[in-house]
Amino acid sequence: MSGKIFYRERTNIGEGDQAPRFVVVAVADLKLKFRAKHMRKDELEQIAAAMDADLVELKVEGKGHKLDEIVVDEE
Repeated sequence: MSGKIFYRERTNIGEGDQAPRFVVVAVADLKLKFRAKHMRKDELEQIAAAMDADLVELKVEGKGHKLDEIVVDEE
């Protein structure tokens, strides 16, 4: 069974910026440590290929990753 590398796109990066656009969120079933805080997509793909791992992109809804407040109507 191959491992999985979960990553998401950074939300505070604009189009055309020369900064790495992705951050690794979690790693499953792999003996692997990431030293970089942010990475480029091709770097992630190279690491995944070398480790025989699958890349799983996590979708980010809206700007920022703060949770929206949910109001529950109690009767």
